[in-house]
Amino acid sequence: MALSDNQKRKIKALLSSKIENKLKTYGRETTSMPFLARLIQDNEKIAAYSFIHSMATTLGMSIYEDVSVILASENSEECFRNYGVGGAISKNQKSVIGNIIAKLRNGERKAEINEEKNEVLAASSDKGEFQKSGNIADFYMKRKGEEYYFEIKTVKPNIDVFEKSKTKLLEWVARRRKPVNVFLAFPYNPYHPEPYSRFTESGMMDAPNDFLVGDEYWDFIGGKGTFPELLKTFDEVGKEFKERLDKKFKDIAKDKMDSY
Repeated sequence: MALSDNQKRKIKALLSSKIENKLKTYGRETTSMPFLARLIQDNEKIAAYSFIHSMATTLGMSIYEDVSVILASENSEECFRNYGVGGAISKNQKSVIGNIIAKLRNGERKAEINEEKNEVLAASSDKGEFQKSGNIADFYMKRKGEEYYFEIKTVKPNIDVFEKSKTKLLEWVARRRKPVNVFLAFPYNPYHPEPYSRFTESGMMDAPNDFLVGDEYWDFIGGKGTFPELLKTFDEVGKEFKERLDKKFKDIAKDKMDSY
């Protein structure tokens, strides 16, 4: 499924507004990098680094959540970012989830999300209480009556992030009290063209049944062939702003970084 003209227009408008705002409001917070300035010997490159880092921080993970909503809006009944899952979790359910996570971490069992869901749903939900922590899904969509909940994370997390994310996924199942679809998703594969491989994953996930990376995620949301078209759309916006960004780097570089 190719991106529609409407989707491309919305994504371009989103990206353009982010870049425009950064160009207008950016002010360099760091005015001195004495060691880096002496090593790099190029004030413009340091200025570019400073701006790009600020831009990446501004975009954060929210840009991927916003794009996900745009992609899913034309092929799902409903879709939202920062979606409150709601529901209650009992002590029994939390105990079962904790046991699953511990065994996965210690290599005592193999990740199998459907089996894990069944164990969580079989646990008593009596005396469940609302738990604020872990209540928000970064992205949610409902398609053909099926509910899908996603945790979208940076691409090189430590082992604690994998454990916390897997715990959150299983808690979403407990909250909804039915076998909803839950995923940890990474927006791209930093090891491309090699398969994603991160020692901190440590057997915690059951890819691709609860773990989607790069094209797997975007094609799942938008349909087959979405990922390359999405990259092309980002590329087109980048080319539109290239000259203005280059000028911004030069303007920033006029203020020397080295004040020692």
